[in-house]
Amino acid sequence: MGRSIAIARVLVCSSLAAYCQPATPLPTFEVASVKHSSPDGILHAGMQILPGGKFTARNTPLRLIIAAAYDLPIQSGRLTGGPDWISEGYDIDAIAPPGSIPSGVSPKIQNQKIRLMLQTLLVDRFKLITRRETKDLPVYAVVVGKNGPKLTKAKVDEKACQDGSAGEVRCHQFSGGQGRGLHGEAVDMDDLVLFVENWTDKPVVNKTSLKGLYKIETDGWLPMRLGQTVGPNEGLAEADRPTLFKIFEQLGLKLEPRNAPIEMFRIESIERPSEN
Repeated sequence: MGRSIAIARVLVCSSLAAYCQPATPLPTFEVASVKHSSPDGILHAGMQILPGGKFTARNTPLRLIIAAAYDLPIQSGRLTGGPDWISEGYDIDAIAPPGSIPSGVSPKIQNQKIRLMLQTLLVDRFKLITRRETKDLPVYAVVVGKNGPKLTKAKVDEKACQDGSAGEVRCHQFSGGQGRGLHGEAVDMDDLVLFVENWTDKPVVNKTSLKGLYKIETDGWLPMRLGQTVGPNEGLAEADRPTLFKIFEQLGLKLEPRNAPIEMFRIESIERPSEN
């Protein structure tokens, strides 16, 4: 599987200073393997956080792995910088230390812990240095519409997701996208804004105060970003496709333009890893 990862410190660069300061040490994976993917495997990219504190990535562009580590949409404009080679794919297999993720914790807590370990791996193996800066930017705030939400409760609750009794229901996971719609069996509002931001022209923030898990199924929508296209086999015909604003209205929600503080990430330095 690979060698143990040494304790690392993430270097966080202040936007008000010309130097970086070490932050609090982050948790680490017990073992991890990092390998460069086959160039022809990038079309089959994927990342998973599995029970027991396991993280895997297959044929996944390094930029996407970095975005996942910092809980950013994988197509987010909030992550910038870095050399061209971070678009190349990597295979990663990593396992958290025994007991580092207690049994029965929610999938969200497990994912948060794994993301912190992934940040450590990126520092240790890729020598990643990021600059974080909070800016007041135009965003879309997701708010409840004037007639209230039109959301269907999920078949399972958070407890079922925690103790494994959710069965085949996938918790906190969306599939689909711009041309295919939103498809989530047990998702919350934070899951929604994170997923949708992959296709919006501005960051998206959750201002609904809605709690709990919902089943969300929608049609696809028209592109918002310049240059984006929708494939011919992705659901509705172009003339019948709604805007994303309309999709949210159908859910009893609203995308409301406003300004909000948003954390931006810039890759200041990164190195190719030694594979093992």
